[in-house]
Amino acid sequence: MEVTAVPRRTKPGLTLFAVCAAIVLVPVTATGASIALPDISGSLSTSLASAQWVVNAFFLTFASFMAITGSLADLTGRRRMFAGGIVLFCAAMLVATFAPSIGVLIAARVIAGIGAACVTTGGSALLAHAFEGTARTRAFGVFGTAIGLGLAFGPLVAGVLVTSLGGWRVFFGVAAVILLPLLAVVPMLTESKDAHPAGPDWPGAITFTLGLSLFVLALVEGPEVGWGSPLVIASFVAFVVLLAAFVAIERRKEHPMIDVSLFAEPRFLAICAMPVLLAFGFVALLIALPAYFMAVDGTTAQSAGLLLVLLTGPTLVVPVLVSSIAHRVQQRMLLVVTMVLVAGGAAWLTVIHPSASIGEIAGPLLCIGAGFGVSLAILDGAAVSSVEPARAGMAAGVFNTMRLGGESISIAVLGSLLTAVTQSKLTDSLGADKAGPVTAKLLQGDMAGAVGAGAVRDVAADAYTSALHTGLWTIAVVSVLGAIMVGLLARERRTAGEPDAAVPAGQAA
Repeated sequence: MEVTAVPRRTKPGLTLFAVCAAIVLVPVTATGASIALPDISGSLSTSLASAQWVVNAFFLTFASFMAITGSLADLTGRRRMFAGGIVLFCAAMLVATFAPSIGVLIAARVIAGIGAACVTTGGSALLAHAFEGTARTRAFGVFGTAIGLGLAFGPLVAGVLVTSLGGWRVFFGVAAVILLPLLAVVPMLTESKDAHPAGPDWPGAITFTLGLSLFVLALVEGPEVGWGSPLVIASFVAFVVLLAAFVAIERRKEHPMIDVSLFAEPRFLAICAMPVLLAFGFVALLIALPAYFMAVDGTTAQSAGLLLVLLTGPTLVVPVLVSSIAHRVQQRMLLVVTMVLVAGGAAWLTVIHPSASIGEIAGPLLCIGAGFGVSLAILDGAAVSSVEPARAGMAAGVFNTMRLGGESISIAVLGSLLTAVTQSKLTDSLGADKAGPVTAKLLQGDMAGAVGAGAVRDVAADAYTSALHTGLWTIAVVSVLGAIMVGLLARERRTAGEPDAAVPAGQAA
């Protein structure tokens, strides 16, 4: 295959600036929404499941549309996809700003997720086309730092806007306008596309999107309507059927959305498994912890966002540091170190308790953040560089589908676990009739609305803390098993024609 591009070629630095300036806002609005949930819940009087969909809807469509937007970027043009994503994202944030009901807000978040998918796949492919060799490795290191910047300050920015500058509507309003000036730069970027595009895989996209959506639906609604309810059971069954149909469709496609045969290659499987495993240890915690801090410790949204900088801060500096030493360290070693740091940090964080000091939780939060920061330096470049430039959009789409699919599932799984354990503990203390409503308010960060003051407050805080400990130990175990699996699968092959074990992490497949 070959790539077509306009004759005038943009300076790579301008492409890097435009892509990173846009991509930094995606994690800000993704994770910042969790800080705004208590304010949203109080303003729109939502149930626990509805509040969770404000976060889950974004991640779900972000994940579901990654592969299809990657294919469309190869077909219609990477610059066009990038610009269209910015417009769609900003429009969705504007709708969210003035949303009169929780349904409209969730719908806006759905559209924003699609826009974010367009921005991410189009931007990744633009970078892959603009840079080559070691320059590409460095470019994706900066790309990872931009993501880290959004992760690091997203909760804090959301907290400041929600607490001090007018609430959750201001947060979404700022997101709606801040990217608009970037559209003036887009025409100066070099357009590129696949000279012989195969076209989108619509059957694969539809079965994948429906299957993932139903799986997340079952996880989110299960604690509220009951795991044995017809809705939950039917959703799980439909997910299995659609997943089988998706695999069958992709195996028969000449140009599939996801080439499932690639997962038979151990090294490729290890790279794609990493973001799924890390989603449980980092992203899910990033969504769950703000509600805990606000409910159990009574912190403001701004204070909760500031605490989370301990978790997200390392993602600012670690990618740059790792990129500078990647050529001297085996990629396999970096992958294993990532999982070990997350596992150790999750187990260490079980020291958390009501009124825990910053000193008690700083170490484990920094440890988890450092582990995730290592992954930001190596995974995107490794995935995109594993295929020829003409299929860069598809490669970015497939890898990010795995990453965001894992994030969608991990957020739903951890949320369901926290809900189930908290409600079980409260049932023993308060009775079944009170446990459900109290849990719903508690996990939305509203202790006052859940129990008010008095001894019941301590009971609720202890139940929530016990549930969080269960979740943390689960994350630690999953991360340890993941480290072992990745270490075994990612062994370097030293046959002729393959890269040496010490090539830069961003260039090895």
